[in-house]
Amino acid sequence: MDLNNIKRFYFIGIGGIGMSALARYFKAKGFDVAGYDKTPSPLTDELQEEGIAIHFEDLGRNIPVAYREVESTLVVYTPAIPKTMGELVYVQEKHRVLKRSEVLGLITQTSKGLGVAGTHGKTTTSTMLAYVLSQSHVNCSAFLGGISSNFNSNVLVDPSAEYSVIEADEFDRSFLRLKPYASIITAMDPDHLDIYGTKESFIEGFQEYADKHKQNQLLIYKYGLPLRQTGFKGISYGINQQDAMVFGTGLHYENGRFLMDLHFGEEVWKEVVLGLPGIHNAENALAVAAMCRELGLSEAEIRSGLKNFKGVKRRFEYQVRTEKLVYIDDYAHHPTEIAALVSSIRLLYPDKKIIGVFQPHLFSRTRDFEAGFVSELGQLDEVIIMPIYPAREEPVPGVTSDELVRKIGKQATLKTPEQVLEFANTLKEGVVLTIGAGDIDRIVPEMKRILEKK
Repeated sequence: MDLNNIKRFYFIGIGGIGMSALARYFKAKGFDVAGYDKTPSPLTDELQEEGIAIHFEDLGRNIPVAYREVESTLVVYTPAIPKTMGELVYVQEKHRVLKRSEVLGLITQTSKGLGVAGTHGKTTTSTMLAYVLSQSHVNCSAFLGGISSNFNSNVLVDPSAEYSVIEADEFDRSFLRLKPYASIITAMDPDHLDIYGTKESFIEGFQEYADKHKQNQLLIYKYGLPLRQTGFKGISYGINQQDAMVFGTGLHYENGRFLMDLHFGEEVWKEVVLGLPGIHNAENALAVAAMCRELGLSEAEIRSGLKNFKGVKRRFEYQVRTEKLVYIDDYAHHPTEIAALVSSIRLLYPDKKIIGVFQPHLFSRTRDFEAGFVSELGQLDEVIIMPIYPAREEPVPGVTSDELVRKIGKQATLKTPEQVLEFANTLKEGVVLTIGAGDIDRIVPEMKRILEKK
């Protein structure tokens, strides 16, 4: 499909983080943009303020008149939309209708797409990569899965840039529709088993993505991932992994900053300052440095970008930071992510009590990784479990937050969002975490207000 023949874009599910990035991109490029979402949110409010018309009821065949014109309208939808949704059924009768991932695939055909894939870390890593590139002589456009604290947006548009940074999402095998110029793969811990079925099938999905990188195309991947070399130029990275091609050593915390040494073969960059705390973010920074060095950025440009990167909303995001009380909000929704979060908190605050408020995301994920959730959440001094956020799923018999609480043990309790806020009023010290990928973020502003009073 030639996007040059399109005049307007209609997004069904426009309020999603990935869909809204595309909507903003095409709006910035001068196209007419409108769309539907199920419920208003701060993100849809921002889109409306930017001049994008959004409605929140299923209009069926009565979508805005201009967007009923077939020849120059492209409809984009997310797989999270039910197949029976009236507007989706109507547009599929006549319009050209593409998934979000297919549109990203078209964009990667007209620019050098830099994909960032991985079960964990892809949003922070892609946003970090976009920031470092944007502050260098290279520049880029970017489509991100979170709101960058530097850009205060999930999209970056630079019409003159030859590179596009794209978060390559494994859900629904979306990343297999991309045509990447080069990529980073951060992790391959099994997830989305409702889509892939088995661990082996999930890993093979990532291998298929890696195989998209033809002879000598660049693939940066975390050391130890089960990838078969198939012609791409592979560069492994890892913290304290001296068998990796690029590795970091001496990671330490000093005067409120994380620093480490970066090793590129015989070349060593001493005391590189990292803008984000956490062991997992040091790994992300290592991957970004490896990619940017290969793309021709100087050591000074990479050092500056890593130092000044402020992170992503809901990724290790400080809400309150005082001597007695710290409140951090994080998107972690897989046991491995929770383990990385808690280990980083222990490193930063070894003497403080850690209290976690966790909202499980999806019945299937809670079922598939129950043992992991029980183990990692059990490392917290106190844990509150909220009801499971179902998203697109129906309940699964026997899979409940009550069962998680029972298996975690004495330090775990079950609370509704309202009860969590009541609990917050009793806190005076320690580290408080809100953790999860559902709608737990809706209680964050009130949690922050309550805890700031302390």
